[in-house]
Amino acid sequence: MFKKDLTAGQRSKLKSSVQRNIRTKIADTYPALAPHIDSIVPKKEQLDVMKLPDRTSLYALNGKPLFWQHMDDALVPHLKLVHAYPDLFPRLRVDRGAIRFVLGGAALMAPGFTSAGGRLPAEEKKDGERWGAQSEMEKGTVVAVEAEGKDTACAVGTLVMGTKEIKEKKKGVAIDGIHFLGDGLWRMSLD
Repeated sequence: MFKKDLTAGQRSKLKSSVQRNIRTKIADTYPALAPHIDSIVPKKEQLDVMKLPDRTSLYALNGKPLFWQHMDDALVPHLKLVHAYPDLFPRLRVDRGAIRFVLGGAALMAPGFTSAGGRLPAEEKKDGERWGAQSEMEKGTVVAVEAEGKDTACAVGTLVMGTKEIKEKKKGVAIDGIHFLGDGLWRMSLD
């Protein structure tokens, strides 16, 4: 979605009522973030919104990107926020072969998650330990995508099909509309 370099359009301050609504949306969409909401979006700090191409808005605090939103879709965390709070977002893992496609901005396909190096929620590792979320994720869930052998997320996107369906079909587009390391949103200067 952000393959090309971006320049921020109009920047404006949000009213406190709009900022409260965004805090509520964040807590509802990402319940694990609720205890940390005051450190992510403090009540007394001023939240900025920047208009980006394709009717996308970027929410930032003191020049630090937090979330982006395409039209009226769900708030999607910026990768820098995912790196700051890595265990608080639902996550999936792709195998090594998919890494170059992730960093190229391609839609992520189901085989990258169902192969030997990929991980979906509620799967057991070889040593019996469970990986990721304890339950299946539904279509439309925003997830952080990790790469096999890496410790941090390399992309954030929205599930096109639920994880149960990914396991059953084992083909087709699994995640679309991604924000990945090195894309235009990652490199964009907020100064």
